[in-house]
Amino acid sequence: MTDAESKEVVGEGKWVRLVRRDGWEWAERVRGRAIVGIVAMTTEGKMVLVDQYRPAVGKRVIEIPAGLVGDVEGEEDEDIEEAARRELEEETGYRAGEITFLFDGFPSAGITDEEIRFYLARDVEKVGDGGGDEHEEIVVHEVLVKEVEGWLKGKVGE
Repeated sequence: MTDAESKEVVGEGKWVRLVRRDGWEWAERVRGRAIVGIVAMTTEGKMVLVDQYRPAVGKRVIEIPAGLVGDVEGEEDEDIEEAARRELEEETGYRAGEITFLFDGFPSAGITDEEIRFYLARDVEKVGDGGGDEHEEIVVHEVLVKEVEGWLKGKVGE
């Protein structure tokens, strides 16, 4: 019996489906085969972060730039490193001088089969406005690495 035959689809939307097997329920992506997360660093020692509204938690969230791999029709076989470069530029307006794979894993394996691959982007250079696609309202922040912890603590409750 294949994995697809052994699980029951409980519900499905445009981007996510809920499935059940052997008493477990979890979410799967309908489109996109992985997520990329990018730790982006400028030559001045600043980390590039993004801030956007996330409906699942009902508030704006500060994150590293990230996005889906292979979620565009006709681009399902998109190279993962190229997706990292694309997402960095789309969300932040920065282009990576050098990009290095760091690690991958499953951020919430108890609720989703989603995998995330992390990359380090060095010597990023501002080449555009960023802000994401037409459905995103991303605000870009540059914060000195040595000040990130304090800066984030200052953002709590805003």
